[in-house]
Amino acid sequence: METVAIRTVAIGSDHAGYALKTAIADFLRDSGYEVTDVGTHSDDRVDYPHFAAAVAQMVVDGDVERGILVCGSGQGVSIAANKVPGARAGVVREVHDAEMLRKHNNANIACFGQQATDEETARSAAHAFLTTDFEGGRHQARVDQLAALDRGEDV
Repeated sequence: METVAIRTVAIGSDHAGYALKTAIADFLRDSGYEVTDVGTHSDDRVDYPHFAAAVAQMVVDGDVERGILVCGSGQGVSIAANKVPGARAGVVREVHDAEMLRKHNNANIACFGQQATDEETARSAAHAFLTTDFEGGRHQARVDQLAALDRGEDV
């Protein structure tokens, strides 16, 4: 299977994820990705749903190919992003999480927790998330069921 070259990424965080978001964004830019940073742009307190929804909507609308979100734990931004129909976001703590999100779930948004994942691991996991292909096969039926849920259908 040929790897599809992902070039465009939206990234966002709340205040609790600002430092890790900045480190990941810098790494991605240095690696040749076009990064759209929706904010926040400081560690002043803000609420994460706004930023998670902005990244998720950009991904779903096709403005970017993938999204990365960061908050303190990764959980809040994941919940918020998954409220946008078509977004498939999951929490990433390490490289294996990122690979499985892509291989089995065809996830389009990786969510990191600044309090849970160090910068080096986050950079490696972000790279894995952006370079790992979806396996399809038996996993496609599950992704189709997720899409049905987005449409309000029973599965």
